[in-house]
Amino acid sequence: MQADFQLGSDMKGRRIVVAMSGGVDSSVVAALAQRSGAETIGITLQLYDHGAAVGRAGSCCAGRDIRDARAVCDRLGIAHYVFDYESAFRESVIDRFADDYMAGRTPIPCVRCNQGVKFTDLLRLARDLGADCLATGHYVRRVESASGGELHRAADPARDQSYFLFATTQEQLDYLRFPLGGMPKARVRELAAEIGLGVAAKPDSQDICFVPDGDYASVVKKVRPEAERAGEIVDLTGRVLGAHRGLIHFTVGQRRGLEIGGSPEPLYVVRLDAPANRVVVGPRRALAVSAATLCDINWLGGDFAGPLTAKVRSMAKPVPALFADGTVHFEAPEYGVAPGQAAVLYAGDRVLGGGWIETTQPADAALAA
Repeated sequence: MQADFQLGSDMKGRRIVVAMSGGVDSSVVAALAQRSGAETIGITLQLYDHGAAVGRAGSCCAGRDIRDARAVCDRLGIAHYVFDYESAFRESVIDRFADDYMAGRTPIPCVRCNQGVKFTDLLRLARDLGADCLATGHYVRRVESASGGELHRAADPARDQSYFLFATTQEQLDYLRFPLGGMPKARVRELAAEIGLGVAAKPDSQDICFVPDGDYASVVKKVRPEAERAGEIVDLTGRVLGAHRGLIHFTVGQRRGLEIGGSPEPLYVVRLDAPANRVVVGPRRALAVSAATLCDINWLGGDFAGPLTAKVRSMAKPVPALFADGTVHFEAPEYGVAPGQAAVLYAGDRVLGGGWIETTQPADAALAA
């Protein structure tokens, strides 16, 4: 059992810090680092500790998961440190999540977490400890090139997490290592069982760790009690079709839960008009988008130019597109593209970069009037 941490063949005298969430992936990374011969240190950031999340299976970075990470480190005979980043996580991730929903946007807190506390604060801690690299359990690949590290999709497409890491900077990428990127998940669990780690069969964490039972609205209401404000549901012409109990209950592309009838065809949420507190609905064809303008762009592609593929949701397939002047132009209309989501750009398996969707251009301008 060996893994290439891209630090050279002689690992004696090397020091690796491993970001440990208490799950099977980061635990196996710690074991691989320890068996490489490098001095290995596990670090866990306590990010939240509220209500049902504390003891709930499938969470991370809180309660039982911190204990699991410590037990793995004890089993491996390596040091383990826990740092309290609850306040920073609440301000940079949870509060931002709530504010985005209130503004009618579709947030992706996992990206905010990676570009904030995980790849900024945690990376700084690793450097302070004198580590040669920070290793994580993410399913992506870091490929060495003449210009430095490149970010590539994982070998196992079902586990690929590159969409969530588009905001990783070149400086961070040169220091980060992802030893699981070339493995299927089944092999990772096999390794955990072979080593005798107690987390070998532990369920994977859910996508949004701080949202109990997937109830986004309840989290938003807890953080921003004023968020649940009733308003109108209107069609594309502004005609009132019904009422809603708060924008936080809706996302672009949603069909269920509208509770309006009388339309000859199914209606979907086309956009959320936060200033007017209105949910705008229309037929599916009104969801078609021809382009999306990005903000806060992170570019890893160097001088790359030309056709590429773009991915606008974590589970979507990358689609052919062009990227120019901060705007992604889709070769064919793309559906359900919402402000607040990320658009991630690829050349084959390589991540070129990405940005946050600020505005979209409808494929049929007449439908969005």
